[in-house]
Amino acid sequence: MKLISIVSQCYNEEENIRPLFEEVKQTMAAFPDYRWEYIFIDNNSEDKTPTVLREMAQQDHNVKVIYNTRNFGQIRSPLHAMLQARGDAVISLVSDFQEPPALIADFIRKWEEGYKIVVGVKNKSEEPWLVHVIRKTYYRFIERLAEIKLAKDVTGFGLYDRDVIEMVRKIDDPYPYLRGLICDLGYERAEIRYTQPKRRSGRTKNNFFTLYDYAMLGITNHSKIPLRLAAMIGFLLSILCLLVAVGYFVYKLLFWKMFSLGLAPVVIGLFFFASVQLFFLGVIGEYIGSIYTHIKKRPLVVEKERLNFD
Repeated sequence: MKLISIVSQCYNEEENIRPLFEEVKQTMAAFPDYRWEYIFIDNNSEDKTPTVLREMAQQDHNVKVIYNTRNFGQIRSPLHAMLQARGDAVISLVSDFQEPPALIADFIRKWEEGYKIVVGVKNKSEEPWLVHVIRKTYYRFIERLAEIKLAKDVTGFGLYDRDVIEMVRKIDDPYPYLRGLICDLGYERAEIRYTQPKRRSGRTKNNFFTLYDYAMLGITNHSKIPLRLAAMIGFLLSILCLLVAVGYFVYKLLFWKMFSLGLAPVVIGLFFFASVQLFFLGVIGEYIGSIYTHIKKRPLVVEKERLNFD
């Protein structure tokens, strides 16, 4: 019997994890020909989440738990759990119900048809209108920048065949942008569209800095256009500066006694070019930071304890 592994990262989700497991359990009951396991990786939660997970693991051996020594974030922890999974297929699922567990059945059926990757695509969303528009804009923006064709409106929610998981393991990226990585690998994928519901309970763990981090990760991992844009704009501005300087010099020679430069052009030019330089220094800094992260080669997470792993 083939094994299906479901993976969820959680941090302060005490109200969600038990009903989430029960819903997944009901979904998997429709597939008696498969064995399954549910791996929860806890990012050092500060509420009762660790206790609830321990109780669930004692009650059902299908539940496997990894406790991290600290909060390693929403990028590293889920991937670490996926790499620990033994399944012939691994399903990534968030723990706040914003990715419908019922779609697991559709993922498995598409996988049975031969697809190595099956992803959920957000057709609509019940999140705040402004947030949804910003996300849509970002997906379109990064699609234009990327050197490969990226999947739009994909969060990472989906099913990944064992071959895909092993390929990700070989790549050994310490800070991966999974939704871009699966496109880079080139496997044929199926897409299941869904409406993203609101978080069932609790508060979102995302903030401006985590969303910015993920957005910049997607850009630096899959596009060199910002760097090339910085070089081209710098070159064009240097030509512009040279032309302006020559123009002022000629004008001064022709009207030596009448022409005085004044402070306004100097101040405006100084602040304009300084702002352009600072912006592109920030862009270059993001790429250097990405290189630095890869060079350090730190582990995805450090585990404190495991439950039900044989």
